[in-house]
Amino acid sequence: MSKPVALITGASRGLGAALAQALSPTHHIIAVSRTVGALEALDDQIKKNGGSSTLAPIDLTDENAVAQLCRSIFERWGKIKLWAHTAIHAAPLGPVITIDSKDWEKSITNNVTALTRLIPMVSPLLMEEGKAIFFEDKTILRKFSSIYGATKAAQIHIVKTWQNECKSTGPQIYVLQPKPMPTATRTRFYPGENQKELQSVKNEAKRLVSLLEL
Repeated sequence: MSKPVALITGASRGLGAALAQALSPTHHIIAVSRTVGALEALDDQIKKNGGSSTLAPIDLTDENAVAQLCRSIFERWGKIKLWAHTAIHAAPLGPVITIDSKDWEKSITNNVTALTRLIPMVSPLLMEEGKAIFFEDKTILRKFSSIYGATKAAQIHIVKTWQNECKSTGPQIYVLQPKPMPTATRTRFYPGENQKELQSVKNEAKRLVSLLEL
């Protein structure tokens, strides 16, 4: 019997890559990211651990590429069991009075517009029994985080609205809160932080997977 399929958007590094590895013993992984080299490294690690993956090096802001990916998934597998969305564009921190219009537009495109296209395309692949997982960030109201915080809040509002709409029909929508981890994004936001006090990405991915009742 073939393994169920898990789609990871934003799989090249950080939590996305760790989730792909944590799920690979029980799921075939479709790993999506723009970074080809990082995806290939992830594929090597998954194979080393006895799993299998399909790499999709696409830009999630490219609507045509996402549509083609979803068509390909449907034609090959028919459906997926799980979708974990970890892709995020984290604009540089800074005061509201210095907001850069290019950073704002890029954040809107990556964090909000892309999601509003992804959900309608991916949801038919999940059908009623699938699970979709998104990740909340409780630090978004801190000072200097206006662009990141506003677009992350918009993203989670969309997800929670979808979650309410699916309560009686499925798929199951999860909004999880990861513990602080030493990811590249967090290191850029908090460069002087003691990383020994943070949860390892690998362990946090395992904890989050355990919450999904797979």
